[in-house]
Amino acid sequence: MINSTTIEGDIALISFDMKNVSMNVLNTESIEAFQKAFAAAAADTNIKGIIITSAKKEFIAGADLNMIASIRTPAEVMQSVSILHSIFRKMETCGKPVVAAINGTALGGGFELCLACHYRILVNDPKIQVGLPEVLLGLLPGAGGTQRLPRLIGIEAALPLLLEGKKVRPEQALKAKEVDLLVPTQADLIPAAVNWLRTSPKSVQPWDDRNFKIPGGGVQTPTGVRVFMAGSALLQKKTYGNYPAALAIMNCVYEGLQLDFDRALKVESRYFTMCAMSKESKHMIRSLFFGLNDLNKGIARPKSVGELTLNKVGVLGAGMMGAGIAYVSAEAGLEVVLKDVTIESAEKGKSYAAKILNEKLSKGHLTKEKMDAILGRIKTTDNPADVAGCDLVIEAVFEDRELKARVTKESEAVMSPHSIYASNTSTLPITGLADASVRPDHFIGLHFFSPVEKMQLVEIILGKKTGDKAIAMAIDYVKRIKKTPIVVNDGRGFYTSRVFGTYIQEGMACLSEGISPSLIENAGKAAGMPVGPLAIADEVSIELMYKIVKQTEKDLGALKLDAEANVGKLFIEKLNRPGKKAGKGFYDYPTNGDKKHLWEGLKEHFPEMAIQPDISEVKKRLLHFQALNAVKCLEEGIVTSPRDADIGSIFGWGFAPYSGGIISYIDFVGVKQFVADLDEMTKKYGSRFEPTAKLREMAAKGMGFWN
Repeated sequence: MINSTTIEGDIALISFDMKNVSMNVLNTESIEAFQKAFAAAAADTNIKGIIITSAKKEFIAGADLNMIASIRTPAEVMQSVSILHSIFRKMETCGKPVVAAINGTALGGGFELCLACHYRILVNDPKIQVGLPEVLLGLLPGAGGTQRLPRLIGIEAALPLLLEGKKVRPEQALKAKEVDLLVPTQADLIPAAVNWLRTSPKSVQPWDDRNFKIPGGGVQTPTGVRVFMAGSALLQKKTYGNYPAALAIMNCVYEGLQLDFDRALKVESRYFTMCAMSKESKHMIRSLFFGLNDLNKGIARPKSVGELTLNKVGVLGAGMMGAGIAYVSAEAGLEVVLKDVTIESAEKGKSYAAKILNEKLSKGHLTKEKMDAILGRIKTTDNPADVAGCDLVIEAVFEDRELKARVTKESEAVMSPHSIYASNTSTLPITGLADASVRPDHFIGLHFFSPVEKMQLVEIILGKKTGDKAIAMAIDYVKRIKKTPIVVNDGRGFYTSRVFGTYIQEGMACLSEGISPSLIENAGKAAGMPVGPLAIADEVSIELMYKIVKQTEKDLGALKLDAEANVGKLFIEKLNRPGKKAGKGFYDYPTNGDKKHLWEGLKEHFPEMAIQPDISEVKKRLLHFQALNAVKCLEEGIVTSPRDADIGSIFGWGFAPYSGGIISYIDFVGVKQFVADLDEMTKKYGSRFEPTAKLREMAAKGMGFWN
């Protein structure tokens, strides 16, 4: 687990090499082993310097979250933190110079260990990242990170890294002074560490020097006052108070940097304990670490299907979605056939990939050779026969059932009988689309999100006849392009589109009732959504949503028009305000570079109530309505687990990450309180808020979805 050797007679080399895991982590066993190895080296009078490194590809990924998740009491948290503080302080004060030879990615507690070393050397590999991302899981760097980093690089430089959980590449780390030296290759790392120990060793940290001053100024200097005043306002603007860990980090830095270092660590311990015991952290760790990791490993892949060949992908339709799919496929090393009705249209789709790659090239994120190789893997065509030989064909044409049926038949006529056909549809039931296929067991849905290259989630939809091989191929492909798959069953809108749509629907219902559009938008953002429901409607396209409503009526018969349909009819048939693409929807989008703003005409068509509701009531409506509809999807078997529902909601449409996702949100509120809220809203706003019988049963029994 911890290898400890002596090199050149008087230098101790301590190397992390945990067994049966792909990456080193700090857990009870590794911490204890490291403590013993370091204590032995520190006590050995023959040892003049100590190097800490890793025998694995990466350095240390951070603390073992299984260990943190298993902690039940504040006292246990404080004890765990105090052990690390003690070890790291021993490293700093043992009287011997300690150098971190960082051979790979070092995050969280792993990078905090590096900060406790007197010198940090990092391999200059662009794949390597270092940083303190704990805030992204509702935690703060609890092994001294909130105190060492600002003392090392200054408050103004450290706060963004701490508050945003930024992970940086080697050259950025050197520029920020998070590390002291870069070496070109792994082979140069240990010699460089030895050279530092021989030529310019230091065994006292800057903050342990009585004359130490914080770089750039302390908390009470003009710089410090400015940073904390502006930072506090910006923090509230970005988080709306939904992320207690971010505020705790700000407080840690503010309070701790006015104390001596050891007392500052006690301040950090208390704030870390508060965060570790919070429901935000527990929910975020469960979803954004454990749940996400399970899905990224392909946990839903049928075990009965062995390894499949996946070398070549066909993409039908070179519009924005098809172009994005072609790009991420080629970037993942797959050969791509990008087909459209004309070569010109297909080439336009390929140019989308070229644009993305040119931006990366200009920023130094890839070489010209790699860019050319990726573009070389995309073959454009207008000939349906060119998809022959593709292992997977993905249809990404317009949301029109007849058009999709035509390209399905056209493609299957030349495809291998072993290949898989997937439809990128956001609303049309897969079982119905598979009617056009001669091999419905090889037919599956792959719902991408826009823009494809940025959105992490892919929703895999099973038709009634979809077979295990198609599921396995879909999951293999999603993993190959480094995205996260959730597998759902068929139904109109499936899971993500169906539930995401309810956010917009309730926003439109609020608007129709006379609630101020600015209140609606601010309530959405304050609730934890990325943007307000009216802005999202513009982004998605009011026209598209109205077409979906009309298609639903066409397929299922006359339906009672709800607020969404009424607003859609007004904006499309009477006002000609289809959304952002046209420059006019709920918002106006000035062409002179000014910021978008809510359309003044909304007041005429949706007169505002004299007395507006409290923002907390609007927030509750927007989140509860989404969560209720997610429960219905769960009960109907559209989505098959709370984990998939939670991950799908966060990565599909940005549902309040602090809650752990849309089903976790109900546990966050409490099922009993959630049902009581729904009953109250049913009285106020209508039967759409009526709780399900299962929810009532859970509330009566004191049950939760995750406990």
